[in-house]
Amino acid sequence: MTNNPVINSPYTRFSGDALHGWQPIVTPAWVQLDAIYVRSADVPVHTVADGLDMTGRVHGHVSGWWRTVKGDWLGVVNYAIPFADGRQQKLELRDQLIPGYALSKRETA
Repeated sequence: MTNNPVINSPYTRFSGDALHGWQPIVTPAWVQLDAIYVRSADVPVHTVADGLDMTGRVHGHVSGWWRTVKGDWLGVVNYAIPFADGRQQKLELRDQLIPGYALSKRETA
């Protein structure tokens, strides 16, 4: 249905037409990194200066949703994880399944 590689969920909405192509409609969101990467309390902390910073929240774009067998929601999300050393480059992730509890609506400015 689209020329872009995207996970088409039952809740993916598209805009466009057959002549010009179909594009998924994305919703701006916040991705709470602390909620998708939870450290075990009994594991010692070893700080890695150039590692990924999995704290706080980052901009994301939700293109669809899936339900789990237990009824939980998973968003199909594009987002980027920053590095701890502050470099401009980020790890860009596409079509990741993120638990709904780690997502919140983000207003665009």
